[in-house]
Amino acid sequence: MQALSNFMTREPKAERQPLLWAALIFSAGLWIGAREWRPAAWWVLGVLGFALAALWYVGRRAWLAKGFSLGTWFLVGALSIQIRGAQGDDPHLRELTDGGEVTITGHVTREGYARASGSRYLSRQIDIETESVERGTEVIDVRSGVRLTVSETVEETAGENQAPASAKAVGDENVLARLKSCPPNNPAIALMVPKGLQCGVTYGTRLRVRAKLHRARNFRNPGAFDYEGYLRENGIAALGSARAQDVELLPGFSGSRIERLRMRIHASIVAKIHELWTPSQAALMDAMVLGEDSFLEGGTRADFQRSGTYHVLVVSRMNLSILAFVIFWTLRQFHLDQALASVVTVVVSFAYAFVTGVGPPVWRAALMLAIYLGARFLYRERSMLNALGAAALGVLIFDPHALFGTSFQLTFLSVLVIAAIGIPVLERTTQPYTRGLRLLKFASYDLHVPAEVAQFRLDLRLIAGRLKRFIGERAGLMLPGAMMRIVLASGELLFVSALMQAGLALPMAYYFHRATTMGMPANLAVVPLTEVLMPAAVTAVGVGYFSVMVARPAAWVSGVALNLITGTVHWAGGWRLADLRVATPPGAVIVIALGVLGLAMIAVRRSRVVAFASLILLVATAGWVALVPPRPQVRRGILEVTSIDVGQGDSILLVTPEGRTILVDAGELPRWMHSSFDIGEQVVSSYLWNRGIERVDAVVITHDHSDHLGGMPSVIANFHPRELWLSTAAPNPELDPILVQAKSAGMKISVRAEGEEFDYGGAHFHVLGPRHDEARSALRPNLQSLVFTVALAGTTALLEADAEKAEERRIVEEHPEAQLLKVAHHGSASSTSAELLAMVRPQFAVISAGVRNVYGHPRREVLERLQQAGVKTYRTDMTGVVSFYLDGKSVTPEVALIR
Repeated sequence: MQALSNFMTREPKAERQPLLWAALIFSAGLWIGAREWRPAAWWVLGVLGFALAALWYVGRRAWLAKGFSLGTWFLVGALSIQIRGAQGDDPHLRELTDGGEVTITGHVTREGYARASGSRYLSRQIDIETESVERGTEVIDVRSGVRLTVSETVEETAGENQAPASAKAVGDENVLARLKSCPPNNPAIALMVPKGLQCGVTYGTRLRVRAKLHRARNFRNPGAFDYEGYLRENGIAALGSARAQDVELLPGFSGSRIERLRMRIHASIVAKIHELWTPSQAALMDAMVLGEDSFLEGGTRADFQRSGTYHVLVVSRMNLSILAFVIFWTLRQFHLDQALASVVTVVVSFAYAFVTGVGPPVWRAALMLAIYLGARFLYRERSMLNALGAAALGVLIFDPHALFGTSFQLTFLSVLVIAAIGIPVLERTTQPYTRGLRLLKFASYDLHVPAEVAQFRLDLRLIAGRLKRFIGERAGLMLPGAMMRIVLASGELLFVSALMQAGLALPMAYYFHRATTMGMPANLAVVPLTEVLMPAAVTAVGVGYFSVMVARPAAWVSGVALNLITGTVHWAGGWRLADLRVATPPGAVIVIALGVLGLAMIAVRRSRVVAFASLILLVATAGWVALVPPRPQVRRGILEVTSIDVGQGDSILLVTPEGRTILVDAGELPRWMHSSFDIGEQVVSSYLWNRGIERVDAVVITHDHSDHLGGMPSVIANFHPRELWLSTAAPNPELDPILVQAKSAGMKISVRAEGEEFDYGGAHFHVLGPRHDEARSALRPNLQSLVFTVALAGTTALLEADAEKAEERRIVEEHPEAQLLKVAHHGSASSTSAELLAMVRPQFAVISAGVRNVYGHPRREVLERLQQAGVKTYRTDMTGVVSFYLDGKSVTPEVALIR
């Protein structure tokens, strides 16, 4: 193709982008200011000094004036982040988040739909802005955000003359009822609120509720998701739980009437979507068009993530851009003035961002769109980089903490990659030919295009001349142009998709531990289909308010596009190559990757050779990030025993002297919590990736309790272990799916028997339990616990899983000695007997337990026995992850420092 043969024949004129540089320097100031505290007066003096210096050198030495101006932005950034301080909560509320019962008076700021929690319970999550909090006789005025989970049993939900149903059935009825404008006297609508309220709890509703409050807590492992920070960004200072019968509605309205209007519009559109499409399609339409993800299943999210098309599933910059383009193009087709069309497009875009309520990502896109369209009238050459810098600067001045959010970083970087690399490359390759397709039948237009483009137009007219004998002159001329537009557009889409995969390889690996290897072919189909789906869906919803029948054709078109999108996503996500998980890149790789990305942004505007070389280097660096595993953070010659903080569960990482990795259990939340949160994926895997571990040599399931094996399927899928060690292979509904997964993955499955001794990776293992007859017991899973010691020379660790006193008595008969004891059953009173401690004589002990767990673990009597035995005890609920290093002579404990 001639475009490729003339690759980058011209060097594009470099654009001036002062606002981009200001945004970058301001961000650097924010980053430094958040880490290096200095008195505010220092920053103020610096700002004044640099600003005056910049003014002094204006007109004298321009380069010094620019340097001092950028320095001013840097200091302003550091000052702003320190003046704003950490996004915290009310100190009065902090004192009330100890799990004790309080009475909250406040108003609803975020509604929620009732969802099934198991077969007997329904729960609904709402956000409340408190007005006051009562404890006993004390009433404290508190203005802060609380995320409250209100629960109710199905029996309570059913009316007096109704038979109890399943929670899912009642929950579905509740959702459908809410979506149909809450008709009166529907028993499902009264769910979660006192009798008599027809439409449930809506925004602005004042209420008084008796609840238990507690502070959110991150899993304290390096690399763990910052859940506390996420809640702070959303204005939530505490979490709470309450029963439906403890909710009392109060008269009056509180809050923003504009926000109430937004929520009513939002709910109305959701209802219309569910009226126009089938439930499965409506769930996806909610997410893609409106940002409502309440009805999405976890498997759907995973498919879009694996295929590299997750940006399509959520309302993002691309969705708004497509909508804005269609609006602007349509208005221009009706010959509306360009200025007026731009104003209407911006107004509609901001209205769309307002209705979705998604937050900063869409607002940033709307702001950048407004600045970009405004720049059309201020500059002869529209600078997308300058518009991006202005949008970023505006967002960061308004909210400096946005810089540290993944959403802002990905949004900013993706647009920067397209604007700084993609557009310059396309301007030098395909865009001249795309513009050359205009007025193709007029030969005189050839004089206004470059020579190679003029030749391209001549070739197309020659082809059209031959075709007109078969299909007519008009069609003969249109067909070659249309075909070339498709070819050029497909090539551009393929290039931009590949560029995005390369440019975002680092943040995808760092934040999500994924290499989106199937993103390029998947996006090649999904993006054009989204360009069909978005306008058709918006048209269907809009027309649906006047006539559902008239809206059906547009709904059918968008439904077909949606089915094709989901089909492509399932196809792309189904490949083994699509599910490539990667460890956290080391610091040196991060610096190099960022440097190469910056170099490419500069080099693509230089000569052809330099530009091409920079793109090759960018792709090579992305491949390095995605495919070259980092060196695992392990200590050779040392036996490591690390208890990972998984809450109320167990997960222990063993690293042998030869560097072999063994994961003993993978934790999970208790089944009765009915949570979709995956400890294996979100906690255990994240910790292992943070350690630079991409493959585990063996995994161990000590027994078939969910808090030990629940996270193992994700660990097996992510780390492809070679071996699985069990205490029993007897049929079991909890264990059987994992055995099927292990066999399909080609893992070696070994049942470890009592008395077995073996060496593995330079460490010596000795299995102490379970007894052969108890290993087959399904009535008491704790009796099946795989208990063993792992030793290096003169240092030994005893791992008890959930062994109870009967098993401990047999262990004592083996006369084991160990310097480190993993306390059984999270510190339950049923274990850790005085006889065991006297025989084992440990120096250190570690207890894996959850903060504020309902079982009261670890029990006080267990802690007292450990103290009386002179054992120094570590607890994951207090210290987070804790490691012990056995070198053959001594044991060294180490608690991770987590900021």
